[in-house]
Amino acid sequence: MFRGIGTVVNVATVLLGSGIGVLVGHRLPHRTRDVVTDALGLVTLLIAALSALAVTDTVLSDAVGDSAPVLIVLGSLILGGIAGSLLRIEHRLEGFGGFLQTRLTRNQASVERRRFIEGFVAASMLFCVGPLTILGSLSDGLGNGADQLLLKATLDGFAAIAFAASFGWGVAASALIVLVVQGSLTILGAALGSFVPDAHLSAITATGGLLLVGVGLRLLQIKQVPVGDLLPALIVAPVLTQAVLTLR
Repeated sequence: MFRGIGTVVNVATVLLGSGIGVLVGHRLPHRTRDVVTDALGLVTLLIAALSALAVTDTVLSDAVGDSAPVLIVLGSLILGGIAGSLLRIEHRLEGFGGFLQTRLTRNQASVERRRFIEGFVAASMLFCVGPLTILGSLSDGLGNGADQLLLKATLDGFAAIAFAASFGWGVAASALIVLVVQGSLTILGAALGSFVPDAHLSAITATGGLLLVGVGLRLLQIKQVPVGDLLPALIVAPVLTQAVLTLR
């Protein structure tokens, strides 16, 4: 298989799942769609917890010390959040979702617009934040196969059905973000020629897990965490990890 096939399949499963979800969603009462959204929120928190547990990985603690992993994640979220808020990433992401909504749907009602944007943002975060996104894309770019991305594509396809049943076509629009993020990481993997060190990947995974907690809280309507503004934390995490390694 050629490099990038994993991302192509992933985009296709998101689009297919979204189409199925929209068809099913129209036949479900509002209360049922709310239950589906709550279920997604709970599962997202489960996935987030499993990812966040990477902060306890021995490969990370052995590299930076027992007390440093939590501080690295904390520093990543704070510094990344400051950078993201100054760059207004959340605002720009929502604006992009609104732009797509005006181009892809005819209904301009405020409720439908908000539903489209929320589905776009939540699905984009869920599909693009996680260890399979990073490791799978890099592995595909390095020519080591797309098995991890194909697994992720399957999971995303089923998630897209559930998301689209509640949020509609905004979930399908997230396929564009999947294409850009995973495509970029695949190209980066081809350029790097080697994997990200395990300690750095654990820091990224743990930080990404906490971002997914934010997504879960949004889905459960507990708190509208500006997850988009926190995205730079995924870049800060390996930088801080390397800084600690250099100082030791």
